[in-house]
Amino acid sequence: MNTPTLTECLNQAHTQGMARVDAQMLLLHSLGRPLHDRAWLLSHDNDALTPTQHATWQAALHRRLSGEPVAYITGRKDFFGLTLSVDARVLDPRPDTETLVEWALAVLPATPAPQGLRVLDLGTGSGAVALALQHARPDAQVWAVDASEDALAVARANAQRLNLPVQFVLSDWLAAVPGVFDLIASNPPYVAAGDPHLAALTHEPLQALTSGADGLADIRQIIAQASSHLAPGSWLLLEHGWDQATAVQGLLRQAGFTDVQSRQDLAGVDRCTGGRLTL
Repeated sequence: MNTPTLTECLNQAHTQGMARVDAQMLLLHSLGRPLHDRAWLLSHDNDALTPTQHATWQAALHRRLSGEPVAYITGRKDFFGLTLSVDARVLDPRPDTETLVEWALAVLPATPAPQGLRVLDLGTGSGAVALALQHARPDAQVWAVDASEDALAVARANAQRLNLPVQFVLSDWLAAVPGVFDLIASNPPYVAAGDPHLAALTHEPLQALTSGADGLADIRQIIAQASSHLAPGSWLLLEHGWDQATAVQGLLRQAGFTDVQSRQDLAGVDRCTGGRLTL
């Protein structure tokens, strides 16, 4: 049986409406190549797949066309220069969340205090934010919290593979978290329970996406708990939905935070909002 060439596979995906970068990553996965090696595809465009590679490609194509994220199919996702292992136990890390990491690194003091620098990532999922912060600031003690044992298992495995000494805590937000921190960052659930966009996210864990009728239930809880876990002058940074910046700014101000402001994501949308605790 004749098998298709790489070009024919990509054309097949294109005719079925798949984004080119998704098709390229799935094809590289099917070939056992690094996912970033798209230039290799161009120089081997007339190579034919083996029967085994073709079967893997067809299965991957079917899964993606059914709405499953590329990261779940390949088991990998690049985030802030790190390659993470991901699966359906955790959310697929979004590039927009790198905005949260960049802001966190910008507000952390360049030189830690004598007692050290303590950073907390709430709702860590795959560990993306915590691991990115630990990699960028090896001098910091980074803690990562999640209420899901499954998510923590994924995050711990990523930390071990990347040799990053993040400490993990099973907790419903800050309920079981010890101590005070110099920064708290969180990408919590922020989708309203009835949001029509959820229909396209059925492959991802629902509990990591939705947060009450207006999408702000978890953010309210985090803001309420954060004051007793932040050192004076420290920041609380929150990722949120595209239309929630004004509401989150109001919640932070009501809780006594100052310097309240928002940061834009790659699309120019206010994606993260934060404030400082000045006691």
